Amino acid sequence: MLKFMKRTACVLLTLGLLATGAQAKTVTPNSGPPGSWRVLGTTHANHSRDHDTIEVRGPYDNFRKLKFRVKDAPLNMQRMVVTYDNGGRDEIQVRYNIPQGGESRIIDLRGAGKRSLRRVDFWYDTRGMGRGNADVTLFGMK
Repeated sequence: MLKFMKRTACVLLTLGLLATGAQAKTVTPNSGPPGSWRVLGTTHANHSRDHDTIEVRGPYDNFRKLKFRVKDAPLNMQRMVVTYDNGGRDEIQVRYNIPQGGESRIIDLRGAGKRSLRRVDFWYDTRGMGRGNADVTLFGMK
């Protein structure tokens, strides 16, 4: 019985460690008029991960600008990679300390015409923040 309990504990620990990697959140944005902000997804940034992914599904996935809003704890946003439906990618150095309850700067996406998003990967640093985990919401403007 003791061997079974140890083995079960090892399996649960391994699964927990695997779950701490980047996890993709898939969202389908709502339609809306140009110039309006739409929620593209929310993730929970904690001390055991350093990046997350938000996958964006159509049909309402064309955006010109992005921004992040942070709740519950401050966050140091390092960089992000935006992947478009056509396979193109933009790596954007954000390097911005977002205070608890604050927002990042507005990030203009390059190019003209349709910028159909497939996914947004972003890297952050929670070390030294010391005030818990942050809820990070990504917004897009059409």
